[in-house]
Amino acid sequence: MTGRVDRADDTGGTGEAGRPDAPEGTLARLRATADRWRAVASRYALLPLRLFLGVTFVYAGLDKLTDASFLADTGSGSLGETLRAVRDSSAVPGLVDLALHNPTGFGYAIALGELAVGIGTLLGLYARVAALGGALISLSLWLTVSWQVQPYYLGNDLAYLMAWLPLLLAGASELSLDRLLASRRRRIR
Repeated sequence: MTGRVDRADDTGGTGEAGRPDAPEGTLARLRATADRWRAVASRYALLPLRLFLGVTFVYAGLDKLTDASFLADTGSGSLGETLRAVRDSSAVPGLVDLALHNPTGFGYAIALGELAVGIGTLLGLYARVAALGGALISLSLWLTVSWQVQPYYLGNDLAYLMAWLPLLLAGASELSLDRLLASRRRRIR
């Protein structure tokens, strides 16, 4: 024997159960770094959902506004024909009847609503109001157009409704005009 001490040193020895030992300072730095990453991840956790919903609703609104057949009262692919086809199978036929009074006007209202919701969501401007608008649009589409889809999980409007709820509850905390405006108001006071 050479008088060697069986302990871990700063060069990467092994401790109990064969695990590598790390100096106390290294462990503390790793924990602090992990805590910082967790804090950043939680602040930005809803950003991918916000971007997806914002882009999707802007696209849906523009798609409807640029599709002449969708905005027509009658004809293949028109909102009027779609509403007449789903009227008897919807959960709220009265809502469909209301839209059938003026399908073109209702189509413009839905398209402009989707556009406003999408832009507000992307910019983070009145984010909770935009999320409420998105949830209401999704709810109305679920109760009318996609209500008869069986099984229910094949219809996308219910999934969009559920996706809007976290943004409705949390708002847009990061990379948003709401946050910028709130910060500016605090500085003015």
